[in-house]
Amino acid sequence: MPFPPNSQVDVRQVSIADWQLLAALSYDGKTEHFVAPVGLKTDFASVPRFFVWFLPRYGRYTKAAILHDYLCAGGQVSRVDADAIFRRAMRELGVPFLRRWIMWGAVRWGALAAPGGMKGWLKESPRVLLVSALALPIVLPPAAVIFLAILAFYLLELASYLLLQLSTVGRAVVKKPSGKEVNMPTASLTL
Repeated sequence: MPFPPNSQVDVRQVSIADWQLLAALSYDGKTEHFVAPVGLKTDFASVPRFFVWFLPRYGRYTKAAILHDYLCAGGQVSRVDADAIFRRAMRELGVPFLRRWIMWGAVRWGALAAPGGMKGWLKESPRVLLVSALALPIVLPPAAVIFLAILAFYLLELASYLLLQLSTVGRAVVKKPSGKEVNMPTASLTL
């Protein structure tokens, strides 16, 4: 097995979306051995919030996602190779065919925004475009509805925050108010 049998993901949360490895995670590739070290920060699978219904941030592919974060941050391999290792690791973890190819296509699209990510992209583009053409008609309509719902809820949350803030304007505060604190909402496309 490329990931050792009984290997575990041991992490602790360090921010709202980031986690840190508490134990190293090793993986044997075709010819190389990789070790994601203790202390590595990961967000598991980097899935935009409005696609999480389809591809949760963690699942059967969690180890592959952590390995991918390590490979992309470490510079040991090119981005195109890191993405290919990600797809292979998902296959070895039993991730179904179409799901792993869609996730591979997503990280290939994400490579366009990464330093050095365009290198080798055109060579892979026919497969990326094919996977995208298969996935988008199924995934995009619900994602658009979810995006609009998230936006509407944010605007509602912001309006209620502003109303609560306005209701306290002009009141003299002699001592600490006994009411609950009102937190400012934040807009984010990630969890």
